[in-house]
Amino acid sequence: MISRRNLLAMGGAACGLAACGNGIGSNGGPQIDARVDATRDYLLNRYPGTQELMGKAVGVLYMPLVTEAGFGIGGSYGRGALRINGATVDYYAVTSASFGFQIGAQQYAHALFFMTPEALSGFRRADGWQIGADAKYALPDRGGSLGTDTTTSRAPVIALVFGQAGLIAGASLAGSKYTRIIP
Repeated sequence: MISRRNLLAMGGAACGLAACGNGIGSNGGPQIDARVDATRDYLLNRYPGTQELMGKAVGVLYMPLVTEAGFGIGGSYGRGALRINGATVDYYAVTSASFGFQIGAQQYAHALFFMTPEALSGFRRADGWQIGADAKYALPDRGGSLGTDTTTSRAPVIALVFGQAGLIAGASLAGSKYTRIIP
């Protein structure tokens, strides 16, 4: 039987694990920018359709490494950069917490393509932004193409989750909170 105290301790450990490997307390901006560059290059090489998506987007938030861990109570953490016209304009952290049937850990990357000036402006003005129902997911397939269609291309925000590795099935951005940081 697991007591409440043990469950909370395991949740704290899961959240601590979620922060591992994300460069907490590291070189800040230059390290995040280097990871963002590598992530952008990976997307362009692995999924050629992202070039067109990047060209249409007014801004792209790259989250090169998000670590998620859970054992009943879970959490995730990652850091990245918002780029407009190819230049970093702000740094962000993404966090989430969850409760329910879950066990394991995984890492993944994601990018949010802001397709309208209003969507980008709303994101930048928000004090802790969460992905909404109006965001659409583009799914990369094994052949390297990007699953964008007419419906997706008209969305104000397009989310692309990729590079998953670990022991938790799937990755979701639902419930994730994005907050501007100073690295």
